Amino acid sequence: MMIIGILVGLIIAVVVALLWQRYASFVSQKLDHYQSGRPFDIRRDLNGPILSEGLIYGPLGKVSSRFVGDFSVNWDGDRAIMIERFRYDSGNTQDRRWDLVLHPDGRISAEAEDLVGTGHGRVAGSALVLHYRIRLTEDAGGHVLSVTDWIYTTPDGVLMNRSQFRKFGLKVAELVATMRPAGEY
Repeated sequence: MMIIGILVGLIIAVVVALLWQRYASFVSQKLDHYQSGRPFDIRRDLNGPILSEGLIYGPLGKVSSRFVGDFSVNWDGDRAIMIERFRYDSGNTQDRRWDLVLHPDGRISAEAEDLVGTGHGRVAGSALVLHYRIRLTEDAGGHVLSVTDWIYTTPDGVLMNRSQFRKFGLKVAELVATMRPAGEY
């Protein structure tokens, strides 16, 4: 009888965890939730020189790294090249080039050298969501992680970025950053 009680308890715990993830967690967000607020115009909001400042949290929720990023985004019609240069508190630097395509229906395609395949997302309302798989550098283990980026507008035009990095469905890191036109503030 005790074993049945333990099994029932485990089943209930798993069901609650799955329901939580489906309906009340970061991954449960939908663009429909962000129809109010300052509309996200990707050509306006991600354009020109941009300063980003942020934190990376490890799997236990503690800050594992701090960074400043200098971005340059240039649009040519529905295509953009975004160059990122990150400076980490460890003294390390990282460069990345994104090739972005904005489709007429608001979908986004994204490619970068360290992505596995093509990233896909959408802009709607006051947010942008982008899903992709990234291969970490060898000094970071070389793991391939699934990433979900959410970028939200604020009333004064600053963008807030929250990203989660997952391996086998488990969150292994989270990033929170601001992005604003360079030279402001």
